[in-house]
Amino acid sequence: MTEPRLASGLLVSSLLRRIGAQGGHGAVLAKGDPTAGAILLVLAERGVTRGLVERGRTADGKDGWVVAGPRAIDEPGQLTDYIARRRRSDPDLWVVELDGPRDALAELG
Repeated sequence: MTEPRLASGLLVSSLLRRIGAQGGHGAVLAKGDPTAGAILLVLAERGVTRGLVERGRTADGKDGWVVAGPRAIDEPGQLTDYIARRRRSDPDLWVVELDGPRDALAELG
């Protein structure tokens, strides 16, 4: 039996507040379905993208954040192309950038 998931819009709001409280900032790059939209997080530190994670099932079968996206996110165009492809195939996808200290980003999961 699966546990109920927090509505996407509520989770995004919570993440933005949490990163702000820890000295970082966040922005919604694309707004998705407020109830059940998938969430893709662009994780940055001082404006440099460090990775992408997506809400999904972890290896142990629990809800959490799993690594997503292309391997070479620092190559020009890779990140924006990936996000554009994902939004074309899933217009309900949220894309949220969180920029903060590495330890603050690690605590989001």
